[in-house]
Order: sequence, then C-alpha cells, then structure tokens
Amino acid sequence: MANPKPPWWLKPMNKVLMAATRIGLIKDGPVVLTVTGRTSGKPRSTPITPFEVDGKRYVVGGFPGADWVRNARAHPEAVMTRGKVREPVRMVELSAEEARPLLRQFPVLVPTGVSFMRNAGLVTGPHPDESEALAGRCAIFRFDNV
Repeated sequence: MANPKPPWWLKPMNKVLMAATRIGLIKDGPVVLTVTGRTSGKPRSTPITPFEVDGKRYVVGGFPGADWVRNARAHPEAVMTRGKVREPVRMVELSAEEARPLLRQFPVLVPTGVSFMRNAGLVTGPHPDESEALAGRCAIFRFDNV
C-alpha cells in the first residue's frame, strides 16, 4: 500500500489549530511541536496530540513519511508549546515492537487521531488490531524531558 498523502486542507487547518493553541482557545488536546527542519535548519511547527501511558508521553505520526516525523528523526531536540508554556523535549523513536502495545491503546487515548487516520485510509475505525498493525509504518515517539 502506498503512503497516503495528506489532504489539501491539512496545512491551512494546522495553521488555524496552532494559532488557537497559542492564544489559549484550546486548553486540552493538541500542542504545538516545533522541530528543526532537516534541510533548512529553520524551526518547523505542527500541531500534535500527545498521549500518556504509565507517566510517559508519546505521539503517533499520522502519516507515513510526514515532514515533521522526518525532521524529528534528523533533529530529535524539540519544543512543545501549549499557550505560553514552552517545554524543551527530546524525541525518541520507538521500534515497531516497542510501539505495538501503545498503538493498541491509541484508539481510546486519541480518538481524534483515529478519525484522522481513518480519513487517510490507514485504518477503518477505532480497532486496536488495526492500530497495532501500523507499527513500523507510522512512527511513534516518546518525549523525554531535557
């Protein structure tokens, strides 16, 4: 199966989400992740929805080959921002085996992420087996404090 392409509206919607998050309109849910561009070296921001399991925070890359995922692989030092609170983090990509149990929990912990992945054709719904099958295809990162 070829990698799905993001919908045309994703970049404009991301800009709206980031602005709403920055000014405090969105209190829960997405945060703004800023990573260094792998070729430009400039800061690149995108909204993400982290989730927590056993006191650790994670995020799933919703599209295989997403730019922010490739940037995080090249430059794992990042900043998560919610409102005016900026938190430096180090992103650690998990192996497919490490990701499997977390991906099984993803449909319950991040239902909006499931909708996004369903629209992209990656899953048909909030089924733990389908989400787990994305291990090795969709990146999953742990956020470590720096």
